[in-house]
Amino acid sequence: MQHDSILLKIKALRKELDHHNYQYYVKSEPEISDFEFDQKLKELEALEAQFPQFDDPTSPTKRVGNDITSDFQQVKHKYPMLSLSNTYNEGELRDFDNRIRKETNLEPEYVCELKFDGVSISLVYENGILKYAVTRGDGVQGDDVTTNVKTIRSIPLKLMGDGWPDEFEIRGEIVMPFAAFEKLNAKRIANGEEPMANPRNTTSGTIKMQDSSIVAKRGLDAYFYNVPSQIRLSESHSKNLEMAASWGLKVSDHVRVCRNIDEVLEYIQNWDAGRHALPVAIDGVVIKVNSIAVQNDLGTTAKSPRWAVAYKFKAEQVETRLLSVSYQVGRTGAVTPVANLEPVLLAGTTVKRASLHNADIIAGLDLHINDIVKVEKGGEIIPKIVGVNEAERHPLNQKIQFITNCPECGTPLVRIEGEAAHYCPNEPGCPPQIKGKIIHFISRKAMNIDGMGEETVELFYNKGLIEDVSDLYNLDQEEIASLERLGDKSAKRIIDGLEASKEVPFERVLFALGIRYIGETVAKILVKSFKSVDNLMVSSFEQLTDINEIGDRIAQSIIDWFSVPENRELINKLRGIGLRFELSEEELEGTSDKLTGLSIIISGTFEKHSREELKNLIDKHGGKNVGSISKNTSYLLAGENMGPSKLEKVKKLGIPIINEDEFLEMISD
Repeated sequence: MQHDSILLKIKALRKELDHHNYQYYVKSEPEISDFEFDQKLKELEALEAQFPQFDDPTSPTKRVGNDITSDFQQVKHKYPMLSLSNTYNEGELRDFDNRIRKETNLEPEYVCELKFDGVSISLVYENGILKYAVTRGDGVQGDDVTTNVKTIRSIPLKLMGDGWPDEFEIRGEIVMPFAAFEKLNAKRIANGEEPMANPRNTTSGTIKMQDSSIVAKRGLDAYFYNVPSQIRLSESHSKNLEMAASWGLKVSDHVRVCRNIDEVLEYIQNWDAGRHALPVAIDGVVIKVNSIAVQNDLGTTAKSPRWAVAYKFKAEQVETRLLSVSYQVGRTGAVTPVANLEPVLLAGTTVKRASLHNADIIAGLDLHINDIVKVEKGGEIIPKIVGVNEAERHPLNQKIQFITNCPECGTPLVRIEGEAAHYCPNEPGCPPQIKGKIIHFISRKAMNIDGMGEETVELFYNKGLIEDVSDLYNLDQEEIASLERLGDKSAKRIIDGLEASKEVPFERVLFALGIRYIGETVAKILVKSFKSVDNLMVSSFEQLTDINEIGDRIAQSIIDWFSVPENRELINKLRGIGLRFELSEEELEGTSDKLTGLSIIISGTFEKHSREELKNLIDKHGGKNVGSISKNTSYLLAGENMGPSKLEKVKKLGIPIINEDEFLEMISD
């Protein structure tokens, strides 16, 4: 055969195998036997091996994976991957519907979807070819797991048909079907290994494996359910899903458009009863406003879209015996009681412990040792005790009394007025607090120090190498390499990670310090307002509480923290090491206070800037970007195709409307 005819043969086989892959894994309508498929695949593999010049990264032969190990790279999401807010009953769902109708002055149409219990994934296609598959991560960036995702046969390596954008992104869920999970566990048991706990955890572990050839054998599947609204495909979410399905992406057959909330509730009721007949695990239903224009009108909060909500099915509940209560000390000194239980199977996992949260919960449940307690998971990962079977209580069962001293260092506990938690005040001398602060400091959202985790911190602390976060920067590479379970490669990675952390921006350094109540968002607000740690350090209570979103509790916590000499000394040590404690000249460049005190809402599409760029400009000039209209809104920044309901509402409230040019004029020099 001539090379031209060989290439034609290879292309024909690839096209044929892609078709059969789609029929089997997406449509569940196989047209040939597994044996016939395998024979054709082997023929293609042989031809590709003989003629490597015709290699194609989207060939069906690329789905078998390989045993090359590599670290996962971080990829920033072009559009944030937000999480959904949860509802648990009809009343909460009707509240959601009432809010939507009130804010839009419309009778909204909804799309109902099954809430798959798996691992969130974002696929990015360029010119129809799969470029990235990225996990949710922290919502801003995630792990690049493209190599592993390519082994999932229901995910197209190249899109079918035509009409897709040059750059196309879609979000979905990777799942492990029950049949694949049972097959895997049967094999593990036969090999004398422990069975996996449940499909969701197994999926999470599988997608992060370094050996994609193992991933290829695990039988993972995927369903897709959302195109970011910034990608203008059509006028509705349901139409977007139809288009995605036509391009070969697996969309659930059980998506339904509902005209009102009563139809939504009917859908939920049907699937609450019918979910156990599905081939994969679901834990609820997702409800989304169908109109993309209305979605954009409603906007998002910092964490969740305001146009969608998850309805979680009622948790499974089991009874078991309470054996004892132990107490854990967190990095802030908060003492959390934990119930130790007689092991019991709950929602696919064996439960041995449950959170009791605080002393009030224990008192409210009237817990006694050896009680038969009712345990459920609800919307939480950690199981919780929700009741006691008092009929089973023995009269000699001892009532549980909350401890009075720290279980780690023996210091008498304190309870701040108005708070539920008890605290150990021995911040500089209590081991769990010291280690907890270091673990928080190195975490991804804080300093993101590569190569370190909880076990590493534990090891360094136990060896006497670190007593506070500044000691991390005095670690010796050779000494690290000599420690158990580490070595030269790990030691270099840690030292390089520490050096790289000196470039972390001030807002994340402030968050990394672990000051009580200072989360990521508050840290950003403080940095924007004070510009440097020196300014923050001498700020008064009034200066702090004058800042929007900084309340009395946060202000007092900041003042208390900086009043401790050891904390000021820590700042000086870290500053001397080279960490950033002020905004850089580049970060300050182009900033101003021209929008200070102004709350601005954005709606529509714009000619000169994207909505994200406009949000950044508002933030950079001291303003606040808000997601919903209220009497406190200062301006509506209006573009093309803005929602009519927002326009009507701002006119009713007398809120000024500005266009893009007028906004840019406001912040110009």
